[in-house]
Amino acid sequence: MALRINDTIPDLTVTTDQGEISLHDWVGDSWAVIFSHPKDFTPVCTTEFSAVAVLGAEWAARNTKVLGVSVDGVEDHVKWKADIESLEGAKPEFAIVADDGLKMAKAFDMLPGEAVLPDGRTPADSATVRSVFIVGPDKQLKLSMTYPMTVGRNFAEILRALDALQISAKESIATPANWTPGQDVVVPVAVSDADAIAKYGAIDTKLPYLRMAKLPQ
Repeated sequence: MALRINDTIPDLTVTTDQGEISLHDWVGDSWAVIFSHPKDFTPVCTTEFSAVAVLGAEWAARNTKVLGVSVDGVEDHVKWKADIESLEGAKPEFAIVADDGLKMAKAFDMLPGEAVLPDGRTPADSATVRSVFIVGPDKQLKLSMTYPMTVGRNFAEILRALDALQISAKESIATPANWTPGQDVVVPVAVSDADAIAKYGAIDTKLPYLRMAKLPQ
């Protein structure tokens, strides 16, 4: 069964390069970004881990924890982190799950249940393990994206999506295409014009079902 939006993520106990964690306990009262990889010491993934490390202060500002996942062991993760740090000079403080048994990859529906790691495997054997999961403090999946091995993930977009999810949860609004913090938001259809004006001060009616407003400062 695929993991869908608003599903509670599996409460797995997993081994990381920083010790054993329970996913639900690890999320705690925070938001979480889990991003997974098919193998250590791969070029695109190394650039991604470096990008996430550089954004350490941005994750913290959003009360968001970050967890890497790779289907290799702890020893490789520790060695790989040295390469990651050397790329941009940012130390990856976050843990990396050692998912060499594929427990997490299968539980999050990144690989079929019968999948195994063959001897001498290449990243192609676990190519679909290139996903991003954003999880709320309620332990529910809020957003997921899966990328091919040839396309590096845009973590500025993941930050933007995280901002949109957080403000939507806080203000009970929606965000339009290409929204960034500070721009107008979408007034829910269920809110009357009068209630919207009372809350936002003014609304901009683009279409009968599309009304925009500025959030109160």
